Amino acid sequence: MNVVGIVAALAAEARALDPPKSASGAPTALSDGTLLLVSGIGSAAAAEAARSLIAAGATALTSWGMAGGLDPALDAGTIFLPSAVISEAGANIATTAHWRNDLGAALVSLRPVTSGKLLTSSFAIAAVAGKAAAFRTTGALAVDMESVAIGQIAAAHGLPFIAIRVIVDTAYDTLPSAVVAASRSGQVQIWRLIRALALAPTDLMALVGLARRYRNARRSLTAVARAGSLTRLAFPAAGIS
Repeated sequence: MNVVGIVAALAAEARALDPPKSASGAPTALSDGTLLLVSGIGSAAAAEAARSLIAAGATALTSWGMAGGLDPALDAGTIFLPSAVISEAGANIATTAHWRNDLGAALVSLRPVTSGKLLTSSFAIAAVAGKAAAFRTTGALAVDMESVAIGQIAAAHGLPFIAIRVIVDTAYDTLPSAVVAASRSGQVQIWRLIRALALAPTDLMALVGLARRYRNARRSLTAVARAGSLTRLAFPAAGIS
């Protein structure tokens, strides 16, 4: 039986998939049989989630969620289906081409879709200058903190793999320090965000702008979730609906 396992770093990202209950801690089955697990932020947590999904029966893996734009041409809400995920340490893992291409074809009439390299960073790239440097030195169009780890687990098990990422902060946006501080525990926690804003109230306007971009990105994630079965696209020869 072919089953796609989806790793989402944050519960807010996973909600676009309409899980029946919280997906934190253990794989949760969606209505089409897809397995979802909310990992928390970072490569170590994502790798552990990927291994848990495989143990639960996943035969393909997806990295799901939002990403920061490095390419100035990418607007918030753009669906990014990377052709490869790369790391600062030199990892370079190709995504499964037919799966990526078929999903892109299903989405292109709904929302902007693009492809290219996705950088997985060990830290949040918050500043505009840092984003520009990463774009210049790596050629990656966007950045996240999990996809390489998931891709490495998929490659080690010989499983199909794609990353589905939606741009939330663009190359021109500086991430508010309050958001970076709130995410250091592995999840964005409201109490940490409130405390950080109290210490840096000038972040408030930047946070308002980021919230608008987040709503746009969330609509794009929802469009992907409604585009059809990821399992059918991952395993077209199996005739799975």
